[in-house]
Formats: sequence, structure tokens, C-alpha cells
Amino acid sequence: MAMNAVARDTVFALRRQIAKIEGTLPDRLEVPAGFDADRMLVRRSGVAESHGLLSTGADHFDAALNGGLPKAALTEFHGVETRDAGTVAGFALALAGLLLKPTETPAPILWVGTAEIFREAGFPYARGLEANFGIAPENLLYAEAPKITDALWIAEEAAGLNALSAVVLELRGNPDRLDLTATRRLHRRALAAGRPVFLLRQCAFPEPTAAPVRLVVAPAPATLRNTMAGPLDGTIGRPGITVTIGKSRAAQPGQFTLEWNPDERTFLDRTHAGATHQRPWDTQNRTKDPVAVVSLSSGRTDPAPAARAVLAFPPRQPLPAGDQPSRPQRPAHRRA
Repeated sequence: MAMNAVARDTVFALRRQIAKIEGTLPDRLEVPAGFDADRMLVRRSGVAESHGLLSTGADHFDAALNGGLPKAALTEFHGVETRDAGTVAGFALALAGLLLKPTETPAPILWVGTAEIFREAGFPYARGLEANFGIAPENLLYAEAPKITDALWIAEEAAGLNALSAVVLELRGNPDRLDLTATRRLHRRALAAGRPVFLLRQCAFPEPTAAPVRLVVAPAPATLRNTMAGPLDGTIGRPGITVTIGKSRAAQPGQFTLEWNPDERTFLDRTHAGATHQRPWDTQNRTKDPVAVVSLSSGRTDPAPAARAVLAFPPRQPLPAGDQPSRPQRPAHRRA
């Protein structure tokens, strides 16, 4: 009986690898009896261990990830540009809030980063943590490291502590220290401790790592604020996030537009919900105002056209020696 179970698990693992190579979703394969789709099976040293999956609430996004994000693993969140750092951090905080949601006395979250990234992207706003993500300010700890090697060491040691619910490591760019070996160490610590490690990489390009899932996060236009009478024109509603599955062992690449609901603390899949993707301040979707914002100049009927190409002026030539102002005239010549 035990040999049959081992053989069945081996065949199922091989099927998943073949499905990954052929580009077929694993959920189309025949799932063996006794396998729970909401759990992730990890085999280490010949012993099968099961860890849960973190569901975001967006059904299509979770289905694309084969149930959700792994709770005990290293997960990457990429921001292509530096200005996307707020969106990437907000997405990680929303997921951390989902981890703490079913817990009455949650363990704190450790946010590790270098002085460079904190100086460039800043810190999360303490007063907005509980209102938007359900995270009390005392449950979010910071560790600022002077160098990348120190930040990696702190995150690796903290990932094995039972007193923490999650570890967030935020770095900038593609440093040499963050190689396949370093990410493999973080992933193994997360597996052994049974808790997630979120790797936030701001202004970085994809490279080989040990993380099973890599998501590229970018801001999306916010929708209009909903009221009892319908969408309120000219307002800004809930924030939108564009999430691209750049790497996953259990899903095909895909792109989703999610919307975070801070009241219910869940995500909405706006891509399949039929919500508008336009910006609320877009003049094409707003009611035309009959009153002109700025009065037109006299003798003109149309506003100024759009700005054209800007040409560089030739460098200013110095004045000849004979045209220089005399000494008594210099003070007056320099005044504005």
C-alpha cells in the first residue's frame, strides 16, 4: 500500500512536469485520490509535507495560480520602475493583511530593506496600515540594513523565527549578491518554517531565482467611487493593480487587473468583472462642463494647440572684449 502511494505521487509529479513543458494547466490532469487542491505538496528528504495556499479572493487569479500563492515559500514581486514601488509595497501589505485576517493575536511582520531603498521609496504609512490593510502599526517591524549582504542575512535568520508571521525583503535593482544561491537559502528557510517570505524587487528585471512564483506588479487606473445611485462622476475609487504572472510552476503566464477592497480586505478581479478600466479623470468619460475653465484670449476662438517639438537653442556666444561693461557699470548691470 505504501509503495503504491509513493508510485502514485511520483507519477503525479511527473505529469505536472510534463504539463509545465507542454504548457498545459496541471488542473486538467487527473488528480489522484486524496489530493487536496487547496494544499501544496512539498517533498523534502523523502517526507511529504503539506502547506496551505493563500487565496486572494479574486477567483480567476487564484485559479490561474492553481489555488493561490504558497504560504510557505519565497514569492517575488517585481516593480519595473521606481515609481511603482508604492504599488508593489501596497500589494505585499494587502497579502500580509490576508495572512493576519483569521488570527486574533497575530504575530508581527518583519520588513527588511537597505538604507538605499528606504531612502528612495520610503516607509509604509503607519496610520493607514490598519485602516487599509488591517495591520496594526505595532505588528509591522522594520530592519534597515546598510548593505545588501546584511539585509539578506537578517531576512534569512528572521525567516526561521516562530515569532513572526511573514518576512518582507525589499531591495532595489539586480544586485550580484541576490543570486540563485541566496534565493535558494531564503526559500528553504520559508519551507522549513512554514511561513512566507516576500521578496520585493523595485526597478528590477527578471533573472533566475529559486522562488516558485514571480509576479510583476504595476499600478492600474482607479475606478469611480460607487454610491447608491451608481458611480460618482469625477471621483477616485478603490486602487487598481495590474498583476502579471511572470513565473509559476503551476500556472501559465497571464495578466490580471485586481482591485483592493479595504473594507472587506479582499481582492476583486476587475478583468472578469466588467468594471471600467478608464481613469476617473479622463475627459472622455466625464460629463462635459458647459463653463470654460479658463477664458479664451481676445480675438481667439479655439484654445492653444498642443505643444510641439522643443528645439535646442544655439549656445550663447560670449560678448567681445570691447562690449564688456565698464567697472562703474558692473553693479547696476548685475541687478535684476
